[in-house]
Amino acid sequence: MELHDENPFKIRSYQSALISLERGDQDIMGLSEAELAKIQGVGKSMVDAIQQLKETDTFPFLDELLAKTPEGILEVLQIKGLGPKKVKMLWEELGITSTHELMEACQSGKVAKIKGFGEKTQNTIIENLEFKASNSGKWLYADIEEMISQLKETFQIMAPEADLAVVGDFARQLEIITEAEFLIASDELATVKSKIKAMDSIEWILLESGPRTLRGKLKEIDLRVSIHFCAKDDFLWKKLSLIASPLHLEAMVDEKESVAKKLQKKDFSSEEEFFSINNLQFIPAEMREGFGEVALAKENKIPELLTEKDLKGILHNHSTYSDGKHSLRQMAEYCKELGYEYLGISDHSKTAFYAGGLTEDQILKQHQEIDALNTEMAPFRIFKGIESDILTDGKLDYADDVLASFDFIVASVHSILNMDIKRATTRLITAIENPYTTILGHPTGRLLLRRQGYPIDHKAIIDACAANNVVIEINSNPWRLDLDWRWVHYAMEQGVMLSINPDAHAMEGYADMKYGVLVGRKGGLTKEMTLNAMSGEEIRTYFNTRLEKVKG
Repeated sequence: MELHDENPFKIRSYQSALISLERGDQDIMGLSEAELAKIQGVGKSMVDAIQQLKETDTFPFLDELLAKTPEGILEVLQIKGLGPKKVKMLWEELGITSTHELMEACQSGKVAKIKGFGEKTQNTIIENLEFKASNSGKWLYADIEEMISQLKETFQIMAPEADLAVVGDFARQLEIITEAEFLIASDELATVKSKIKAMDSIEWILLESGPRTLRGKLKEIDLRVSIHFCAKDDFLWKKLSLIASPLHLEAMVDEKESVAKKLQKKDFSSEEEFFSINNLQFIPAEMREGFGEVALAKENKIPELLTEKDLKGILHNHSTYSDGKHSLRQMAEYCKELGYEYLGISDHSKTAFYAGGLTEDQILKQHQEIDALNTEMAPFRIFKGIESDILTDGKLDYADDVLASFDFIVASVHSILNMDIKRATTRLITAIENPYTTILGHPTGRLLLRRQGYPIDHKAIIDACAANNVVIEINSNPWRLDLDWRWVHYAMEQGVMLSINPDAHAMEGYADMKYGVLVGRKGGLTKEMTLNAMSGEEIRTYFNTRLEKVKG
């Protein structure tokens, strides 16, 4: 009601009724109309609303308010420190109707500029958004990377003579981590365990612990911790067992024995030797998921995986032309400083008004600036791109003559994410079939730990990209990591190239490239199948060849 500027007296009557009902100890759903009417502040309209709630779980006035409220606003209203007045200002002034848009606006500094907000409030909102996303005990890999490194260092200081390894999901670099697992091997296990038990930073859960494992939870953040102990002679096979997923351990190496059985033989002195004596190609730790990697290793078909050093340029980035924090020049100069050969700038298209999407006149202005910078910064090159919104019907945002003015186009979905799988898939395929689409951006639109992804038929989407020579993005933002690693191998099998894109809205966003590489490696991605592993000259030719075909 406050969000929609309802009558203040009416709002107060609801607040008064709520206070009275909350103070009482009765179950209001069990009270009769007469009993409800006796409660102070509960008038006839409140009684009617409660009766409607009993019968239908809603009531007409609430339905009216919900009908004119974007669904995402309800999520924004749940953010600690944001009352209806502030949410209304964010909605009206920046067009923010979701927590995703709110985070982007905060990260680009726009929220701080609104009267009554400021830098401090903006930072608080960011912190509260992150807390809300992670308060269930699940954490993004990137968010706890430093924490796990610090824990490992602490354990090593406590037990300098011990063998120590990070194991579990984090060792396989999964995108979401629910537990930090370590393996410690020592000849003085009792001493080591007593030292670790005395740590103030971990609340140990002794009922869940045992002679060989200590379990607890970090006090600073809601993250489970498990420390496994073993003798030094058992360290190597235990380490391999605890790093691998259960599915990997169950995979059959030969007709008789699984990976787990082979490990228990302890007839090897290194990881490499374990694989070689079992006639398997070495399987990198991040691939030990049970997704067919053992079968590939039997046939010596695990490829040389992509590394960060293989990447020659950074595509899909935003500048102050739309919702970025840094200017086009700053983004380009820092990209060059990092040693890359090129930058692909792809600000938001005009439909993304909440993100300052570019009008046709702004595109012209940006292209003129790019031309000038390319002359100045040669041989470093800025490629002209746009992150074009995929509209509801699958069309791209802009007429063909405007689309033809770009070197490349990242086509992405940002709105109406509640379609069913059939409509959502059709929408994306329509965009993929547009001859101007170069890269399909973050295919599911997911925000890990914040919202579910767009429901799509991954096979149909990848097949369409193969048929239309469209690259699929692995969005490296730790909240996205989309395309999911589980679909990388299928994409490569179909001949679909992938592009490691940070979706950077600030210079520091370039650092996220490493998370995209991790995702690619988990799926078996190679340098040869990565678009931005091409040199500046190679990718220039690639873009030009595509455009020439479109233009005929």
